[in-house]
Amino acid sequence: MSDTAKSRAATLAHLRSADFAKGDPIPLSLTMASIFHAPGDATGFDQYGRFSNPTWHAVEHALGHLEDAQCVIFPSGMAAISAAFFALVKSGDRILLPSDGYHTTRALAERFLKPLGVAYEVRPTASMLDGGFAGYQAVFVESPSNPRLDICDITAAAKAVHAQGGTLIVDNTTMTPFGQRPLDLGADIVVSADTKAINGHSDVLFGHVASRDPDIVARVKDWRETAGGIPGPFEAWLVHRGLETLEVRLDRMCSSAETIARRLKDHRAVSGLRFPGLVGDASHNLARAQMERFGFLISFELASEEQAEAFIDGCALIESATSFGGVHTSAERRSKRGDAVPPGFVRLAIGCEPVEELWKAIKASLDKLGA
Repeated sequence: MSDTAKSRAATLAHLRSADFAKGDPIPLSLTMASIFHAPGDATGFDQYGRFSNPTWHAVEHALGHLEDAQCVIFPSGMAAISAAFFALVKSGDRILLPSDGYHTTRALAERFLKPLGVAYEVRPTASMLDGGFAGYQAVFVESPSNPRLDICDITAAAKAVHAQGGTLIVDNTTMTPFGQRPLDLGADIVVSADTKAINGHSDVLFGHVASRDPDIVARVKDWRETAGGIPGPFEAWLVHRGLETLEVRLDRMCSSAETIARRLKDHRAVSGLRFPGLVGDASHNLARAQMERFGFLISFELASEEQAEAFIDGCALIESATSFGGVHTSAERRSKRGDAVPPGFVRLAIGCEPVEELWKAIKASLDKLGA
């Protein structure tokens, strides 16, 4: 982790202390209110729950501290992605999406943007720069891609997109601001499903949009206020609590993933292993250049659908679940979610368990396959 990231981590839990009065609670208070006292000209004050909330402010402040940007929070990752598109594109525009990223982003474009006159095309993440970006008003990149973990050169993409007058949006869900910093690499917008590692406890849906362009932030905020896609105060409070332990959780998860990926590489049952931290992985050199950590997601293939299900169900320290980024290790056979992957493809999300105990459980389940 860079010195700058360490500084952000160290100061994150103390952001509010400058405004403390004697006797104030140190943990963030939860404000459950739909209306606020607002006599006369209440500009600059909380007035109505669809516009703002003190708990929201604290979460956006914390996320903004990590992103070094203005942040707008939403009730899910897809709400954040939707806001980025609906606030910025219009009928007649063209957008470019990853063909191998989260499938719901493409579904949004097909079912809702396309009927409104927004054309979209797709490209694989690893070859996103091939063909250039002429004619695209917005380019959406997910790097590493979910679930195959391919990587796009964000700096090169930003330069090429900007040269054509477009906007680069990067989904940074899998990495968080401690693992990768797309805005520093030239992206215009970051979106994130904070449901995952940022909250980290698998108990809330959440998302955010971050940008250093005040006009983009204003338009995204206007979309949220007008369309009404707002987070609840309690959900925001939970995410704030999760943020305060993000750095220590992510450090454990990423370090454990590096250890386990190296060991999986040598297991007879495993093929097609992908992890950006592995020397020899197709994404490794680029990952070293643009990522601060290699992440906590690992993907690989087992011989069949039956073997994949048996591995997941037979491991005492793996939860069979469709999300990732929680304190527990989880895994899923992704073809059942519609991803274009082989039947035995497994996405493994490393959690916070002690790594040697976790590896023993994973190895024991793998060793049973074909025994």
